[in-house]
Amino acid sequence: MYEGIIQDLIDELGRLPGVGPKSAQRIAFHIIQSDRVDVTRLAEVLKTVKERVKFCSICGNISEEELCKICRDPRRDKTSICVVEESKDVLAIEKTREFKGTYHVLGGAISPIDGVGPENLRIKELMTRLSETTIGEIIIATDPNLEGEATATYLTRLIKPLGIKVSRLASGLPVGGDLEYADEITLGRAFEGRRSYDN
Repeated sequence: MYEGIIQDLIDELGRLPGVGPKSAQRIAFHIIQSDRVDVTRLAEVLKTVKERVKFCSICGNISEEELCKICRDPRRDKTSICVVEESKDVLAIEKTREFKGTYHVLGGAISPIDGVGPENLRIKELMTRLSETTIGEIIIATDPNLEGEATATYLTRLIKPLGIKVSRLASGLPVGGDLEYADEITLGRAFEGRRSYDN
């Protein structure tokens, strides 16, 4: 509808997750009408984020340092690992204050339809961690949808032969939903009632 750089801005904003065409247009016009100082500050923050934020060398969570805050914390239980799809899921679980262990961020979920297989996720890194440290329990906290369940099943088949207890978050989470949208109480109850993969 618009020409040149304005349409380019709308198109780029529209590529962001959860931003549809109307939202992209609204954000674009907000940026255009904002003070130059505000827009420059936003641009600088975006640039700095891409320069400084990296992934933790142990768990794959986002961090500005080699190790994330959780992996650096000596008070965390190193014998328990909660496996999640994305870094945003770590934050959702941390809000519950139910889990005192460490995390492993896969970077997504198995989804053949989207061309994402086990080799595209940080599963090899997880298996390396399990072989190098003493782990008592793996809690699989992938999203309760088709892709999350496929990933959980795949991980269970890999980990169970190692003699490590494998559990999955319990009921309370809506099927087809994302962890980041669950409230703290629902997510906390799901954590408390997690079930073991003994079958």
